[in-house]
Amino acid sequence: MKSDIILIDNQGNGFADALEETKKVASYTGLEPKKTTRLQLMTEEMLSLARSVTGEMQASFWLESEESRFDLHMATKTVMDKEKRYLLLSAASSRKNEAAKGFLGKLRDKLEEAMASEVDHSEEEIPAHIIGDVANNAIEAPEWDGYERSVLRRLADTIKIAIRGGQVEIIVSKNFAE
Repeated sequence: MKSDIILIDNQGNGFADALEETKKVASYTGLEPKKTTRLQLMTEEMLSLARSVTGEMQASFWLESEESRFDLHMATKTVMDKEKRYLLLSAASSRKNEAAKGFLGKLRDKLEEAMASEVDHSEEEIPAHIIGDVANNAIEAPEWDGYERSVLRRLADTIKIAIRGGQVEIIVSKNFAE
């Protein structure tokens, strides 16, 4: 069974709809309440992971289920740089790009990796004449803590991430069979 496709943006539009769609699919397939809550938590963390890493987002979300196996899908476009690519692939179970299959796929992946731009953090630095006025100089930009990634790894059986150009697809799978 494939659910409806929910459109999600970085303002949070569609986020509640995605959770509701997850609940509907779980109910339709007869999933127990505790497992339904886990499936919803995986949905929340997957969408948060994508938003945290990619920043601006126009994504499509849907679920596919077969018996007790559920696959959460999300596809989005982003301007890919080396840092985003690394963070996305570090969330995957295999730590590899699932779109890099076969010789040509692997070649394309290596070229895209080489062509990805470096992230410029120079605008984020505080000028020297201002930093001297700050007590103890302990201001740092908040780093992504990877919380979503760690929760997803605990709950999901597999996390697959496919990157092709600026197109990113995330598939989180869980089999609730006992």
